[in-house]
Amino acid sequence: MRRVTFEAEGIPLVGNLFEAASPDVPAVVLTGPFTGVKEQVVGGYATMLHERGVTTLAFDHRGFGESGGRRAHEDTQGKLADLRAAVSFLAPYGERVGVVGVCLGGGYAVRAAASDPRIRAVVGIAGGYNSPLRFNDSGGYRRTLAEFIGRYDEQLPAVAPDGGLAAMGGDEPFEYYGTSRSSAEHWENRVTYGSLHSLMTFDALGAAPLLGDTPLLVVHGRTDAYCSPELASALYQDASGPKEMVWLDAKRHIDFYDVEPYVTQAADAAASFLHRVL
Repeated sequence: MRRVTFEAEGIPLVGNLFEAASPDVPAVVLTGPFTGVKEQVVGGYATMLHERGVTTLAFDHRGFGESGGRRAHEDTQGKLADLRAAVSFLAPYGERVGVVGVCLGGGYAVRAAASDPRIRAVVGIAGGYNSPLRFNDSGGYRRTLAEFIGRYDEQLPAVAPDGGLAAMGGDEPFEYYGTSRSSAEHWENRVTYGSLHSLMTFDALGAAPLLGDTPLLVVHGRTDAYCSPELASALYQDASGPKEMVWLDAKRHIDFYDVEPYVTQAADAAASFLHRVL
Protein backbone atom coordinates (compact mmCIF):
# COMPACT_ATOMS: atom_id res chain seq x y z
CA MET A 1 0.00 0.00 0.00
CA ARG A 2 1.26 3.47 -0.91
CA ARG A 3 -0.06 6.76 0.50
CA VAL A 4 -0.88 9.18 -2.33
CA THR A 5 -2.16 12.72 -2.74
CA PHE A 6 -3.94 14.45 -5.61
CA GLU A 7 -6.24 17.42 -6.06
CA ALA A 8 -9.84 18.03 -7.07
CA GLU A 9 -10.79 21.62 -7.85
CA GLY A 10 -7.76 22.77 -5.87
CA ILE A 11 -8.71 20.72 -2.79
CA PRO A 12 -6.03 18.25 -1.61
CA LEU A 13 -7.23 14.65 -1.33
CA VAL A 14 -5.38 11.83 0.45
CA GLY A 15 -5.65 8.18 -0.51
CA ASN A 16 -4.18 4.72 -0.20
CA LEU A 17 -3.14 3.05 -3.44
CA PHE A 18 -2.89 -0.74 -3.64
CA GLU A 19 -1.00 -1.60 -6.83
CA ALA A 20 -1.40 -5.02 -8.40
CA ALA A 21 1.73 -6.96 -9.34
CA SER A 22 0.75 -6.95 -13.01
CA PRO A 23 0.12 -3.69 -14.90
CA ASP A 24 -2.39 -5.37 -17.21
CA VAL A 25 -5.28 -5.55 -14.74
CA PRO A 26 -8.32 -3.43 -13.90
CA ALA A 27 -7.83 -0.35 -11.72
CA VAL A 28 -10.71 0.95 -9.62
CA VAL A 29 -11.46 3.84 -7.33
CA LEU A 30 -13.66 3.15 -4.32
CA THR A 31 -16.20 5.44 -2.72
CA GLY A 32 -18.06 4.55 0.42
CA PRO A 33 -20.57 5.24 3.16
CA PHE A 34 -21.79 8.60 4.44
CA THR A 35 -19.05 10.19 6.63
CA GLY A 36 -16.76 7.21 5.97
CA VAL A 37 -12.99 7.45 5.64
CA LYS A 38 -10.46 5.40 3.72
CA GLU A 39 -9.45 3.20 6.65
CA GLN A 40 -12.99 1.91 7.15
CA VAL A 41 -15.28 0.16 4.66
CA VAL A 42 -13.59 1.24 1.43
CA GLY A 43 -10.21 0.30 2.86
CA GLY A 44 -11.44 -3.21 3.54
CA TYR A 45 -12.80 -3.66 0.04
CA ALA A 46 -9.70 -2.06 -1.50
CA THR A 47 -7.58 -4.67 0.25
CA MET A 48 -9.82 -7.58 -0.75
CA LEU A 49 -10.01 -6.51 -4.39
CA HIS A 50 -6.24 -6.00 -4.46
CA GLU A 51 -5.82 -9.54 -3.17
CA ARG A 52 -7.95 -10.61 -6.15
CA GLY A 53 -5.66 -8.96 -8.69
CA VAL A 54 -7.10 -5.43 -9.01
CA THR A 55 -5.28 -2.13 -8.51
CA THR A 56 -7.36 -0.13 -6.04
CA LEU A 57 -7.53 3.43 -4.75
CA ALA A 58 -9.34 4.21 -1.49
CA PHE A 59 -9.34 7.89 -0.57
CA ASP A 60 -10.91 10.45 1.73
CA HIS A 61 -13.48 12.63 0.01
CA ARG A 62 -13.32 16.37 0.59
CA GLY A 63 -14.38 17.38 4.05
CA PHE A 64 -13.56 14.02 5.63
CA GLY A 65 -10.55 12.15 6.94
CA GLU A 66 -7.19 13.58 5.93
CA SER A 67 -8.45 15.44 2.86
CA GLY A 68 -9.07 19.16 2.67
CA GLY A 69 -12.31 21.03 2.19
CA ARG A 70 -15.13 22.09 4.47
CA ARG A 71 -15.14 19.75 7.45
CA ALA A 72 -17.93 17.26 8.04
CA HIS A 73 -19.97 18.48 5.08
CA GLU A 74 -21.41 16.16 2.43
CA ASP A 75 -20.99 17.95 -0.90
CA THR A 76 -22.60 15.79 -3.58
CA GLN A 77 -21.26 17.70 -6.57
CA GLY A 78 -17.91 18.02 -4.87
CA LYS A 79 -17.71 14.28 -4.29
CA LEU A 80 -18.41 13.68 -7.97
CA ALA A 81 -15.55 16.08 -8.77
CA ASP A 82 -13.38 14.07 -6.37
CA LEU A 83 -14.20 10.91 -8.29
CA ARG A 84 -13.32 12.56 -11.61
CA ALA A 85 -9.97 13.57 -10.13
CA ALA A 86 -9.43 10.03 -8.83
CA VAL A 87 -10.10 8.61 -12.29
CA SER A 88 -7.56 11.06 -13.71
CA PHE A 89 -5.08 9.91 -11.08
CA LEU A 90 -5.55 6.31 -12.26
CA ALA A 91 -4.92 7.24 -15.92
CA PRO A 92 -1.32 5.89 -15.88
CA TYR A 93 -2.75 2.44 -15.14
CA GLY A 94 -4.48 2.31 -18.52
CA GLU A 95 -8.05 2.44 -19.75
CA ARG A 96 -9.38 -0.50 -17.73
CA VAL A 97 -10.76 1.81 -15.05
CA GLY A 98 -13.85 1.22 -12.94
CA VAL A 99 -15.56 2.56 -9.84
CA VAL A 100 -16.80 0.54 -6.87
CA GLY A 101 -19.25 2.12 -4.45
CA VAL A 102 -20.43 0.79 -1.10
CA CYS A 103 -23.53 2.08 0.72
CA LEU A 104 -24.03 5.74 -0.27
CA GLY A 105 -20.97 5.33 -2.47
CA GLY A 106 -23.02 3.03 -4.69
CA GLY A 107 -25.14 6.00 -5.70
CA TYR A 108 -22.08 8.15 -6.29
CA ALA A 109 -20.49 5.39 -8.35
CA VAL A 110 -23.49 5.21 -10.67
CA ARG A 111 -23.77 8.97 -11.03
CA ALA A 112 -20.01 9.28 -11.65
CA ALA A 113 -20.04 6.57 -14.31
CA ALA A 114 -23.05 8.12 -16.00
CA SER A 115 -21.21 11.41 -16.46
CA ASP A 116 -17.63 10.22 -17.07
CA PRO A 117 -17.09 7.88 -20.07
CA ARG A 118 -13.57 7.12 -18.85
CA ILE A 119 -15.22 4.88 -16.25
CA ARG A 120 -15.62 1.57 -18.05
CA ALA A 121 -17.42 -0.42 -15.35
CA VAL A 122 -19.39 0.31 -12.18
CA VAL A 123 -20.08 -1.86 -9.12
CA GLY A 124 -22.55 -1.01 -6.37
CA ILE A 125 -22.40 -2.98 -3.10
CA ALA A 126 -25.33 -2.48 -0.70
CA GLY A 127 -25.73 0.81 -2.53
CA GLY A 128 -27.87 3.78 -1.59
CA TYR A 129 -29.60 4.73 -4.84
CA ASN A 130 -31.32 7.90 -3.69
CA SER A 131 -34.30 9.21 -5.62
CA PRO A 132 -35.84 12.56 -4.64
CA LEU A 133 -38.91 11.67 -6.68
CA ARG A 134 -39.51 8.63 -4.50
CA PHE A 135 -38.81 10.55 -1.30
CA ASN A 136 -41.55 13.06 -2.11
CA ASP A 137 -44.73 12.36 -0.15
CA SER A 138 -47.60 14.70 0.73
CA GLY A 139 -45.38 17.68 1.41
CA GLY A 140 -43.16 15.96 3.97
CA TYR A 141 -40.18 16.02 1.64
CA ARG A 142 -40.26 19.79 1.20
CA ARG A 143 -40.90 20.44 4.89
CA THR A 144 -37.83 18.39 5.75
CA LEU A 145 -35.75 20.24 3.16
CA ALA A 146 -36.84 23.54 4.67
CA GLU A 147 -35.74 22.38 8.12
CA PHE A 148 -32.34 21.30 6.85
CA ILE A 149 -31.81 24.58 4.98
CA GLY A 150 -32.74 26.53 8.09
CA ARG A 151 -30.01 24.73 10.05
CA TYR A 152 -27.65 24.23 7.10
CA ASP A 153 -24.37 25.09 8.83
CA GLU A 154 -25.21 23.51 12.18
CA GLN A 155 -23.79 20.11 13.02
CA LEU A 156 -25.22 16.99 14.63
CA PRO A 157 -23.70 13.63 15.53
CA ALA A 158 -23.32 11.17 12.69
CA VAL A 159 -24.41 8.34 15.04
CA ALA A 160 -25.70 8.17 18.60
CA PRO A 161 -26.59 5.40 21.08
CA ASP A 162 -30.03 4.55 22.44
CA GLY A 163 -32.02 6.28 19.73
CA GLY A 164 -30.37 9.66 20.23
CA LEU A 165 -30.45 12.42 17.64
CA ALA A 166 -28.10 11.56 14.78
CA ALA A 167 -27.77 11.88 11.03
CA MET A 168 -27.68 8.09 10.79
CA GLY A 169 -30.28 7.18 13.36
CA GLY A 170 -30.85 3.82 14.98
CA ASP A 171 -28.81 1.13 16.64
CA GLU A 172 -27.37 -0.41 13.49
CA PRO A 173 -25.19 2.55 12.37
CA PHE A 174 -24.01 3.08 15.96
CA GLU A 175 -23.05 -0.58 16.21
CA TYR A 176 -20.49 0.04 13.48
CA TYR A 177 -19.43 3.69 13.78
CA GLY A 178 -19.85 3.98 17.54
CA THR A 179 -17.68 0.98 18.36
CA SER A 180 -14.17 -0.31 17.71
CA ARG A 181 -15.41 -1.99 14.51
CA SER A 182 -14.92 1.28 12.64
CA SER A 183 -11.83 2.50 14.48
CA ALA A 184 -10.05 5.10 12.35
CA GLU A 185 -7.92 7.96 13.60
CA HIS A 186 -9.37 10.56 11.26
CA TRP A 187 -13.08 9.69 11.41
CA GLU A 188 -15.23 12.26 13.24
CA ASN A 189 -18.70 11.73 14.68
CA ARG A 190 -20.21 14.90 13.27
CA VAL A 191 -21.85 16.14 10.10
CA THR A 192 -23.75 19.23 8.96
CA TYR A 193 -27.51 19.50 8.51
CA GLY A 194 -26.62 20.75 5.04
CA SER A 195 -25.24 17.27 4.38
CA LEU A 196 -28.71 15.83 4.94
CA HIS A 197 -30.18 18.36 2.51
CA SER A 198 -27.52 17.31 0.02
CA LEU A 199 -28.43 13.64 0.40
CA MET A 200 -32.16 14.21 0.05
CA THR A 201 -31.72 16.16 -3.19
CA PHE A 202 -29.15 13.80 -4.75
CA ASP A 203 -30.59 11.73 -7.59
CA ALA A 204 -28.60 8.53 -8.05
CA LEU A 205 -31.41 6.38 -9.42
CA GLY A 206 -32.05 8.82 -12.27
CA ALA A 207 -28.52 8.22 -13.56
CA ALA A 208 -29.18 4.56 -14.36
CA PRO A 209 -30.51 5.11 -17.91
CA LEU A 210 -27.51 7.37 -18.61
CA LEU A 211 -24.93 4.61 -18.15
CA GLY A 212 -25.19 3.71 -21.81
CA ASP A 213 -23.19 0.57 -22.51
CA THR A 214 -21.16 0.78 -19.29
CA PRO A 215 -21.34 -2.63 -17.55
CA LEU A 216 -23.06 -2.54 -14.17
CA LEU A 217 -22.94 -4.98 -11.26
CA VAL A 218 -25.39 -4.55 -8.38
CA VAL A 219 -24.69 -6.56 -5.21
CA HIS A 220 -27.33 -6.14 -2.53
CA GLY A 221 -28.84 -7.75 0.53
CA ARG A 222 -32.32 -9.15 0.35
CA THR A 223 -33.04 -7.37 3.64
CA ASP A 224 -31.68 -3.86 4.20
CA ALA A 225 -33.31 -1.24 6.42
CA TYR A 226 -30.99 1.58 5.31
CA CYS A 227 -30.35 1.15 1.58
CA SER A 228 -33.53 -0.03 -0.06
CA PRO A 229 -33.50 -3.35 -1.95
CA GLU A 230 -36.42 -1.95 -3.97
CA LEU A 231 -34.28 0.94 -5.19
CA ALA A 232 -31.43 -1.46 -5.98
CA SER A 233 -33.84 -3.50 -8.09
CA ALA A 234 -35.12 -0.32 -9.77
CA LEU A 235 -31.56 0.74 -10.59
CA TYR A 236 -30.90 -2.61 -12.21
CA GLN A 237 -34.13 -2.44 -14.18
CA ASP A 238 -33.46 1.12 -15.39
CA ALA A 239 -29.86 0.52 -16.50
CA SER A 240 -29.65 0.30 -20.27
CA GLY A 241 -26.41 -1.62 -20.84
CA PRO A 242 -24.85 -4.92 -19.79
CA LYS A 243 -25.84 -5.61 -16.20
CA GLU A 244 -25.72 -8.24 -13.49
CA MET A 245 -27.54 -8.53 -10.17
CA VAL A 246 -26.33 -10.54 -7.18
CA TRP A 247 -28.65 -10.92 -4.19
CA LEU A 248 -27.08 -12.01 -0.90
CA ASP A 249 -28.84 -13.23 2.22
CA ALA A 250 -27.47 -10.55 4.54
CA LYS A 251 -29.92 -9.53 7.21
CA ARG A 252 -28.55 -6.05 7.90
CA HIS A 253 -26.99 -3.25 5.90
CA ILE A 254 -23.78 -3.16 7.94
CA ASP A 255 -23.20 -6.84 7.24
CA PHE A 256 -21.62 -5.56 4.01
CA TYR A 257 -19.16 -3.46 6.00
CA ASP A 258 -17.17 -6.16 7.78
CA VAL A 259 -19.24 -9.31 8.38
CA GLU A 260 -18.49 -12.68 6.83
CA PRO A 261 -19.40 -14.35 4.59
CA TYR A 262 -21.01 -11.28 3.00
CA VAL A 263 -17.94 -9.10 2.46
CA THR A 264 -16.04 -11.98 0.87
CA GLN A 265 -19.03 -12.87 -1.31
CA ALA A 266 -19.35 -9.25 -2.42
CA ALA A 267 -15.61 -8.92 -3.09
CA ASP A 268 -15.56 -12.18 -5.05
CA ALA A 269 -18.50 -11.06 -7.19
CA ALA A 270 -16.95 -7.63 -7.80
CA ALA A 271 -13.50 -8.98 -8.69
CA SER A 272 -14.90 -11.61 -11.05
CA PHE A 273 -17.05 -8.98 -12.77
CA LEU A 274 -14.22 -6.46 -13.10
CA HIS A 275 -11.79 -8.99 -14.56
CA ARG A 276 -14.46 -10.17 -16.99
CA VAL A 277 -15.70 -6.82 -18.33
CA LEU A 278 -12.53 -4.71 -18.19
